[in-house]
Amino acid sequence: MKLLRYKINNDIKYGIFKDDAIAEINGDVFGSFEESGKVVSFADITLLPPVEPSKIIAIGLNYKEHALELSMEMPLEPLIFLKPPSTLIASGDDVVYPEMSSQVDYEGELGVVIKKRAKDVHRADAREYILGYTCINDVTARDLQRRDVQFTRAKSFDTFCPAGPFIETELDPTDAKLKTYLNGQLMQDASTSDMIFDVYFLVSYVSNIMTLEPGDLITTGTPKGVASVVRGDSVAVEIQGVGRLVNSII
Repeated sequence: MKLLRYKINNDIKYGIFKDDAIAEINGDVFGSFEESGKVVSFADITLLPPVEPSKIIAIGLNYKEHALELSMEMPLEPLIFLKPPSTLIASGDDVVYPEMSSQVDYEGELGVVIKKRAKDVHRADAREYILGYTCINDVTARDLQRRDVQFTRAKSFDTFCPAGPFIETELDPTDAKLKTYLNGQLMQDASTSDMIFDVYFLVSYVSNIMTLEPGDLITTGTPKGVASVVRGDSVAVEIQGVGRLVNSII
C-alpha cells in the first residue's frame, strides 16, 4: 500500500495512491483507518512530505561499498546524527543551495517511517514499529561538514531533506533496489542488502538511545556514488517498490 500526505482545498489529508488517483482515508494513518469512498485526482492535490516528524535520525557510513569507496573502516556501531524537521520538503519542491557553501552533495537513501512509540525495542520486534518506507535525499553541504568536523550545520539547511513521494507499507527493506540519478544520469545503483546495519537493527539501536514517536524518520545511509550538484540540476532518488523522489536545485 502506498500512503501519501497531501493538501486539497486547504485541507491536509492522508490517502492511498492507486493508479494516478488517491483514495481518501478516514482515521489515523498511524493507527486504524479505512477508505472514505472519495477519490481525488493526483493532478488536483499538492503533494506534501509524507510525515511531520518530531525528529529525523540519520545514519552515516552504512553501506559497505561506500566505506570502501572512501577508504574508511567499517563502523563498529551506527554513526547517528539529527536533521531538523525544518529540512523536510516534498517531491517536486526545490532544494535551495545555501550561499555559505561551495559544495553541496546529494545522498539517496531509504527512509524508515515509525508507526508507534518505540523505546528499548528488540531487533526481533522492530518490524511492528515500522509503518513503512520512503525515499530520502540527505542533502549535505560537504565543505561545511569538513570544516565543522561534526554534521549539524552541513545537514540542517532548510530544504535539505527531500522525502517521499509515498510511504510504502509492504516493502522488504533487506533487499530494496536504490538508484539515484543526476540530470538523468545514473549515479548510485545499490541494494539495501549492502547495509552494514540493517533496518531492524537500526530501529532497535536508535530506540535504545531515544524514544521514537509516530511519524519519526530514520534515514539509513547512502551507498557509493555520491557527487556534487549545482544550481539548475535535478536529482531523482528511486527505490523499487516505493517510488521516485525528484527535486531541482536552485
